[in-house]
Amino acid sequence: MGVNASEVRITCYHHCNQTFESQELAHKDEYKIYGYPYSTNTRRVLAVLHEKGLSYDPITVDLKAGDQKKPRFLSINPFGQVPVFLDGDLKLTESRAISEYIVTVHKSRGTQLLNYESYKKMGTQRMWMAIESFEFDPLTSILTLEQSIKPMYGLKTDYKVVNETEAKLEKVLDIYEERLKKSSFLASNSFTMADLYHLPNIQYLMDTHTKRLFENRPSVRRWVAEIIARPAWKRACDVKAWYHKKKN
Repeated sequence: MGVNASEVRITCYHHCNQTFESQELAHKDEYKIYGYPYSTNTRRVLAVLHEKGLSYDPITVDLKAGDQKKPRFLSINPFGQVPVFLDGDLKLTESRAISEYIVTVHKSRGTQLLNYESYKKMGTQRMWMAIESFEFDPLTSILTLEQSIKPMYGLKTDYKVVNETEAKLEKVLDIYEERLKKSSFLASNSFTMADLYHLPNIQYLMDTHTKRLFENRPSVRRWVAEIIARPAWKRACDVKAWYHKKKN
C-alpha cells in the first residue's frame, strides 16, 4: 500500500529562490492527485498541501480493488504506486519528491516546512528527513503492513515479524528520545518536514500494540501527541473529505 521510501535533493540558492517566488505568484493553486485516502504515501503529500493551504483535485486509485495494477493507471505510473502528482504538464511520483516540490514552490506560504535561509538548519532538517527514510520508515512500514494493512485485506498478521521488527524499532526510538529531550521537534524547535514525514506510519501504529513503544518514551510520546494533533494532518486523514471533493 505504498510503503516505499525515496529521497530527493533540491539545492536552492538565491537566484533560483527568485524564480520559485515568481512561479508561486503565478500559480493557479490547483493540483491533481492520483491516490488512495488510506495510503500512507498519499497522506504524506496531502499533509503538505494542507500545511500550505493549497487545494487539489483527488482522483481515486482504489488499491483494494487493484486499480494500481491496471493498464490505465500503469500508463500514468508504470511502477504501479500512488500518489501521482500533476501540476499542469509536470508529473511527479514518490511522495517525498512531491512533498519537497510543493514546499519549494510555495516556500513563503503557510507552514515553513523547510529552511532555505540557513545552510546549517537545512542540513539538520535533511539529515532527519534521511533518518526517517532509511532508519524509521523501513521498520514502521513493516509494522504498519503487518498490523494495519494486512487485516484490511483479510490477511493474517505475522507476529514473529512484528516482534523482530519492534526490537529494531526500539533502538531507533531510543535515539529519538535522546534527541527530543533537547529539542521540541526533530530538526529544530519548530515543526518541519522532518516531523511531517513520520506521520503516516505513526498514525496507523497508534491503533496497534506497537503504540506502547512510543508511549514508553516520554519525549517521544510528547512529540507524537503534538504532531498528530496538527489540523493539517487531521484533514489529510479525513477519508470522507477525499471522496466528497470534486473529481474529474
